[in-house]
Amino acid sequence: MRIISFCANGIEDALERGFFEWIEEQDADIICIQNIGIQEYKLRDPKYFPSEYNAYFFDAAEPNSNGVAIYTRRLPKAIMYGLGFTDFDMEGRYIQADFDELSVGCLLAPSAYPKDAKAQARKGEFFDLYYNHLNKIRNKRREFVICGNWNMVHRNIDVQDPDAAQGLSGFLGEEQQWMERLFHELGYVDAFRMVNRDADEFTWWPDGNQDSNGWRVDYQIVSNRFKPYIEYGVVYKNQQFGDHAPLIMDYDYELPEAEF
Repeated sequence: MRIISFCANGIEDALERGFFEWIEEQDADIICIQNIGIQEYKLRDPKYFPSEYNAYFFDAAEPNSNGVAIYTRRLPKAIMYGLGFTDFDMEGRYIQADFDELSVGCLLAPSAYPKDAKAQARKGEFFDLYYNHLNKIRNKRREFVICGNWNMVHRNIDVQDPDAAQGLSGFLGEEQQWMERLFHELGYVDAFRMVNRDADEFTWWPDGNQDSNGWRVDYQIVSNRFKPYIEYGVVYKNQQFGDHAPLIMDYDYELPEAEF
């Protein structure tokens, strides 16, 4: 099973840069796209709806902002829109495809500008709620792969210039500590780091220049029991579709067809 996660920061721009032509060559089973930046009904070009995929979108209430999408080759058993966090769900931050024993989520976490205390507090509120949610679903009889832009890094190795990142949202001590708790208290796994420990693997460049100032904020986080299925991972940087790069992960797992 191949899953691709990509934060588009505008799906129209990604299309113009050749993202959907590239997708046709990747043989992905599931594609998770965050920050599509447009309502589904405005997507007129058929390239947004490849014939071999079932496409699902969760728009933000505010036009032309946020929004997530998930494309699946296999028909899912169910689609879940939102996390039950009313205010945040209005912002189009999460969509999930459920198969028999596996759920794949597409997440766009809130961001905050530097020194914006109110926005950072709201981001913290989201992650408090999300931690509780992730703790709760550990007891479900299914596995999870949660793909997306988490808008924070785990360790210093995940930022190209840690000194310059000091004090910035996404690199705060409490955010790194949240990630530590996710992995060590709840037992979730950073799939990419299971197969790649290199220090120069970044997925986001705030200034759009892949030669400098990289951050690794895009993850595929899997439930602990799914760890043995992790097979291969790469950040695709040969072609630039925006200020984020796609994260490609392969799992030794075959999705079943949905039964109704």
